[in-house]
Amino acid sequence: MRSGPECGALQAGRSPPGGMFAARRAPKGRRPRTLPRAEGRGACGIMPELMALPKSISFVTFDVYGTLIDWDTGVYEAFRAEAQRDGFTIERDELIPLFHEVQQQIQAGSYELYAEVLRRTAVQISKQLGWPLEPSRSGFLPESIQRWQPFKETNPTLQKIAKKHKIGLITNIDDKLLGQTRRHIPLDFDLVVTAQQVRSYKPDPAHFTECERRIGSKKGWVHVAASYYHDVEPCLKKKIPVIWVNRNKQELEPGQKKPDAEVSNLREAAKLLGVT
Repeated sequence: MRSGPECGALQAGRSPPGGMFAARRAPKGRRPRTLPRAEGRGACGIMPELMALPKSISFVTFDVYGTLIDWDTGVYEAFRAEAQRDGFTIERDELIPLFHEVQQQIQAGSYELYAEVLRRTAVQISKQLGWPLEPSRSGFLPESIQRWQPFKETNPTLQKIAKKHKIGLITNIDDKLLGQTRRHIPLDFDLVVTAQQVRSYKPDPAHFTECERRIGSKKGWVHVAASYYHDVEPCLKKKIPVIWVNRNKQELEPGQKKPDAEVSNLREAAKLLGVT
């Protein structure tokens, strides 16, 4: 049975057979539950079909970390290496949910540069894990961003999309740190909106409001992102068509709105954008 990138696009608004994918999200701070594969109609259990995306797409924006960049691996490797200096072992399954939870709490406060958010995140996580990290060493985390790698599909897929549509980045990071990441993505983007530019963090709508201002309209614009909390929800509220790259097979809670389309990787998103 095929899996992962070869699954058909999971389309919003379509109920899978047997109700396997009940609309429920993993509790905050815990890893999303991996869903079982259905037998029969392909590894994802449903047949792909096009959704209510714009008929004429002209501009495609992307979230960066988690969507284009494998930041879970980057964060884990940074923590693992620094903790090893003290003979301390960190488990990935424990670290990653904690990283996202703590970072989200810090970003909900007053705006500060993302480098500082990461330093504070590292200090809080070390305390919760019982790792005696000196705060003066917390810079290891923002310093590691330059080594966070793209998913294997990222560059070839973006190159294809860029040949057909204008492309942009909408990201919760500083301009300087994003510059380090863009060395791994050798493409010219038509638009870039960072947290530093709008002095705010998604899911606050400031990123999307600024993007709409620069584009001039929401007409023909589609956003692609992996985070339901940071990207899909604000897009739905602003009525911006959005493709959810649900890499972790996260489940929605009752009452949460479905995106315009849901896929498991960028290649499937590209197909919905008319790119093969």
